[in-house]
Amino acid sequence: MTAAASDAHQPLATGLFVLVVLVTLGITFWAGRRGSAAEDFYVGGRTFSPLQNGFAISGDYLSAASFLGTTGLIALYGYDGMLYSVGFLVAWLVVLMLVAELVRNCGRYTLADVLSLRMSRRPVRAASGIASVLVTLCYLVAQMVGAGALISLLLDLHSPAAKGWSIAAVGALMVVYVTVGGMRATTWIQIVKCVLLLGGTLLLSVLVLVHFHGDVGRLMRAAADGSGHGHAYLEPGLKYGGSLNSKVDFVSLGLALVLGTAGLPHILSRFYTVPTARAARRSVLWAIGLTGTFYLLTLVLGLGAAAVVGAPAIRAEDRTGNTSVPLLADLLGGTVLFAVVSAVAFATILAVVAGLTLASSAAVAHDLWARALRRADREPPSEQAEVRVARISAGAIGLVAIVLGLFAQNLNVAQLVGIAFAVAASANVPALLFNLFWRRFTSRGATWAIWGGLVPAVVLVVFSPVVSGTPGSMVTGVDFHWFPLQNPGLVSIPLGFLAGWLGTVTSKETADPDTWAELEVRALTGAGAV
Repeated sequence: MTAAASDAHQPLATGLFVLVVLVTLGITFWAGRRGSAAEDFYVGGRTFSPLQNGFAISGDYLSAASFLGTTGLIALYGYDGMLYSVGFLVAWLVVLMLVAELVRNCGRYTLADVLSLRMSRRPVRAASGIASVLVTLCYLVAQMVGAGALISLLLDLHSPAAKGWSIAAVGALMVVYVTVGGMRATTWIQIVKCVLLLGGTLLLSVLVLVHFHGDVGRLMRAAADGSGHGHAYLEPGLKYGGSLNSKVDFVSLGLALVLGTAGLPHILSRFYTVPTARAARRSVLWAIGLTGTFYLLTLVLGLGAAAVVGAPAIRAEDRTGNTSVPLLADLLGGTVLFAVVSAVAFATILAVVAGLTLASSAAVAHDLWARALRRADREPPSEQAEVRVARISAGAIGLVAIVLGLFAQNLNVAQLVGIAFAVAASANVPALLFNLFWRRFTSRGATWAIWGGLVPAVVLVVFSPVVSGTPGSMVTGVDFHWFPLQNPGLVSIPLGFLAGWLGTVTSKETADPDTWAELEVRALTGAGAV
């Protein structure tokens, strides 16, 4: 983008950014005055309707990875980039069929509540709480990177320092949203963001189709030409077909995307914001419709970016493709559309980081501080004390996310989210599914499942090309990677299931038939659910 174009965009786009911040802060302070009990802070009083919660779930799920990262990957890699959209959408079938209703009936605030219903509480809560924090941190880093790329494009400031200040500003805002407004504010911010995101995406998609006179074939041919890869752009293998490693990496990514959603703490916590399990299931149906519509539109946006902007111009602005949507908006609609789309993307980032921060602070306060780290003979803390710790932990988590985001500026946000999905699928999904469907599952099996998936996933990411060894790694100039894949899911997810099974069959503990019967009745009927 030229300096003159940037100067033309800055006033309007900056004004819309400020408007987004003011509106979301207004929602936060309005909601923060409506209750301070733990149930208000963690789950918004369980007062949201299925429609409202469906929009909020979609708002939580449709992150910067979806709007910026996935569209950028489609623009740069065509068919292979589209696989992200497919994986993100198919994952909701797993949530609908296996998780939503059962989790709502069995839990209270967090995933650890579901596991501890029939398990020894302290070790299971400790493992689950730590896993939840690490998963949300991985996800938060992706949102921070998206914020840095977006604001630097707007202001035409591409230095690491400029992106760093952008990341710090978003981190500060997310701490305010959570500490002041809790789940009620976060939910309403998600609803507003989802409406804006779907509206902006639909508008831009219509403009792309109008630009090509509604001829989808012409759009695809122009995208192939603009990509620089010709017809190979429309076929499998451009990103994940060059070598055996890349093909295996694709399988690993697909497994992580399909299973990961069922283990994301900020998505699971959404099922507690509605009054009944039936409402939770209906929320997921709304979410599937909304996210499905969105991911169909990302295909149009990705192809449109390749056709109108061109892959060379996208890479010149940001080689990861994270800025392809704003660049497309600039060419199709000028300053006004660029500013609107940038503001929508910024609202998307703000809303998602709020939901993630709330989920991780709940894990710290409710699972770790109030239960796992407290001796069994001590009185449980008051609700006010627990909420106070959650607010303090939100600030600490925000600071860690900012620091990690500074090191990950060279990575595509969709790829970063794929890693978060792999960690969630490895650590949380085996323990959750075994707990809900295996009568013999024991406390040792639960802790082994969590640690057996979490530790390998984190270790493999640290020693993968994502962190070192390639020009786009988090740490440049050094190479200590030995794991060849960018996504660890193919290895770490089976290890999580294997560890859970092994821990159970080698345990001297026997599963209590009474607690299993209680969980089964509660999960299937809702009797005794909070």
